[in-house]
Amino acid sequence: MTTAGEDAHDAARAMLDAFASVGARTSDLTTTTRQGRKEAFRRAIPIDSLRSGIAAILDKAARAEHNVIVRPRGPNVVLIQLDDLGASGAARVRDVAFLDLETSPGNHQAWVAIQPAEAAGGDLARSLRHTVGADLTASGATRVAGSLNFKDMYAPDFPRVGIAFSSAGRIVSKEKLAHLGLIALGDRREQASTAAHSAYSESPGGSGGYPSRIAVARPAGRKWPSYSRCVEGAPEAHAGGRPDISRADFTWCMIAVDWGWGIEETAARLMEESSKARENGEQYAIRTARRAAAIVANSRCR
Repeated sequence: MTTAGEDAHDAARAMLDAFASVGARTSDLTTTTRQGRKEAFRRAIPIDSLRSGIAAILDKAARAEHNVIVRPRGPNVVLIQLDDLGASGAARVRDVAFLDLETSPGNHQAWVAIQPAEAAGGDLARSLRHTVGADLTASGATRVAGSLNFKDMYAPDFPRVGIAFSSAGRIVSKEKLAHLGLIALGDRREQASTAAHSAYSESPGGSGGYPSRIAVARPAGRKWPSYSRCVEGAPEAHAGGRPDISRADFTWCMIAVDWGWGIEETAARLMEESSKARENGEQYAIRTARRAAAIVANSRCR
């Protein structure tokens, strides 16, 4: 008879096996607190080494109420993370994903693998995320299957990350993604322009890019916008019952940039304001700030 701990260990190893099957060879490892503060970080651990030690890592993290987060990488594969999907979004990519994690009840994260040559010269990942309604700012870091999702909002019944679906070794082509209507094969410049306009118009609040509940007039002196108001004005996440923090982060960055703050300043401040930014790291904050700056600049030109 297996215990819950043994089942969790098996799930974690199965998840790492799925990544290894498509070409992931190393992974960063991060542990964070319930509040999103980084506790420990190790870079580029071989997948085999991580697999052999993952049981002890999970047990230690569970005792400390720490989250276990990995960022797999491989030299000959592009890993596309489709985060914050509902059940319908996850079903839509079931024929192309090699892994589907349920990070909390009803909240899915699917992973698609594609060869680097197939993804070169365009923004295929962004196009795919846009089509299926995934988080456009996903960082490539994910909770480990079998680990507990420690967030204050879930206390005291923290959900356990599970594997909803796995198809080992599945690497898809760009043509298959296009055939299924998940990306468009056309002029790349036109696609890039469309993606930029879509991202702007899809920001909370629609036209203008800002939620109607947030005042965006530029103040006389530079100051930071209210992060809490951006969270209050954000739409619900796919799982429902909670605000979409990715959208709140993006909206806050747009307002900050529009008020005159630089990209690096905005990213650094976002790390202080956002638990998701602290959980996903500096690269998430920088990408969010850069994307926000591009949209603000595009809006001014229009």
